[in-house]
Amino acid sequence: MRRPRLPARLPLDPYVLALLATVGLAALLPARGAAAAVADGASTAAVALLFFLYGARLSTREALDGLRHWRLHLTVLACTFLLFPALGLAARVLVPTLLTQPLYNGLLFLCLVPSTVQSSIAFTSIARGNVPAAICAGSFSSLAGVVLTPLLAGALLGGGAGGFSPDSLLKIAVQLLLPFLLGQLLRGRVGGFLTRHKPVLGYVDRGSILLVVYAAFSAGMAAGVWHRVSLPRLGVLMAVEAVLLAVMLLVTWYGAARLGFGREDRIAIQFAGSKKSLAAGLPMASVLFGAQASLAVLPLMLFHQTQLMVCAVLARRRAGDPPAPDGTQLPAGRVAEVSPRPQHPAPQGR
Repeated sequence: MRRPRLPARLPLDPYVLALLATVGLAALLPARGAAAAVADGASTAAVALLFFLYGARLSTREALDGLRHWRLHLTVLACTFLLFPALGLAARVLVPTLLTQPLYNGLLFLCLVPSTVQSSIAFTSIARGNVPAAICAGSFSSLAGVVLTPLLAGALLGGGAGGFSPDSLLKIAVQLLLPFLLGQLLRGRVGGFLTRHKPVLGYVDRGSILLVVYAAFSAGMAAGVWHRVSLPRLGVLMAVEAVLLAVMLLVTWYGAARLGFGREDRIAIQFAGSKKSLAAGLPMASVLFGAQASLAVLPLMLFHQTQLMVCAVLARRRAGDPPAPDGTQLPAGRVAEVSPRPQHPAPQGR
């Protein structure tokens, strides 16, 4: 049996390093007083801008075309918004012995956010999976998450989500859903501009999220929430998240096989159905949790880096699977069951 090939280096996402640096800045120089009000207002505007850009970039035509593979997309959505939340609810038994209530709220919130788009596509491509399906699955998950994530947070987190109330629903609609719908409506006018300036707008995306993180962690420092976290609790949180990711990777791979999907579709389901979006989750948390957002996003930030490292190894292993008789790939360690062909010695001296 072949040993899995490890990548030359595990991917330590530079953006995660930037996020950690932003957290450090908020810890050393948190925004207070008038500066906090400015940071909060800028954060609100950044969240609205992010969701406007999400809506303007999502091609409605491509999404409708992708509906032809509806079984795959429903499977990914079920993993993202049904199985993940069920596992998050099961982790409730760890409170208060192993996890504090704020850390558990963040863990459960992690289970409610939509799947990633970029990394799911990248890993599916590396593993030689169904890339168009991964694109559509990630897009559908992002679209559904704008509505489902706040609703699930209200139903499952209750008072843990910053005092979830009808006012919170209105705030979510104004800050998330309305800009997203506006982006969809204006896509015909601004879509070309966004495509031409995609690299620059990528910096706008990331810079906006860094601003959201700074505002959230500054509010957390002012409220003293970090005094409630200890290193042993963080260690337990990381272990729980490692188990959560392992379970989802196994369920998406073998469950997709039981549902009759081929290898390329199974790869798309595994990478799209086992991930969570840091880009979508961070601004949502700032709206849902308020001053508690700094602890709420910590589990998501840790899970994001873990999923990148694990899936990088897994994608390269999938890419190295031996070919099956029909030209598809078999899982490593399995041999195609075909009759051996007679081998003739190569002519000598030619």
